[in-house]
Amino acid sequence: MAILGWILIIALFAVGLAGAVYPILPGALAIYLAFFVYGWFFSFGSFGVWFWTIQTLIVVVLFVADYVVGAWGVKKFGGSRASVIGSTIGLIVGPFINPIGLILGPFIGAFIGELIAGSQPGKAVKVSFGSLLGLFSSTVVKVILQIMMVVLFFIWISVN
Repeated sequence: MAILGWILIIALFAVGLAGAVYPILPGALAIYLAFFVYGWFFSFGSFGVWFWTIQTLIVVVLFVADYVVGAWGVKKFGGSRASVIGSTIGLIVGPFINPIGLILGPFIGAFIGELIAGSQPGKAVKVSFGSLLGLFSSTVVKVILQIMMVVLFFIWISVN
């Protein structure tokens, strides 16, 4: 049973880290679920209130940062609320079309949103590049924080 437990934990970590780059995967939630799998297969005794507090705080920061950093990129380049919404819709829909849709989705979404808001095409392109900057910045933040979650897990179980 221990091997099955570790296979599930590692698989959830892999899905979680892939979710940092491919947003339709559950990302941080998969990593968080891996902690419960460890507890069910081995023991929750290794975890204390500090472990759960730190990990939960990281998950909350991930969710907030994911939206805020993406919106920041659009706003930084003069985007409107419509371009933020368009970029978000593109981020959700794009990956279902094809892997390139992961990048094109937010770009096109922000572009269309900015045109709907009444901007000129030149400004819409500028805002669209801002959405990509936000996407890439958000991805870097997610990767760092999710790796930190996994590293903290291994440190915690090895010490406790």
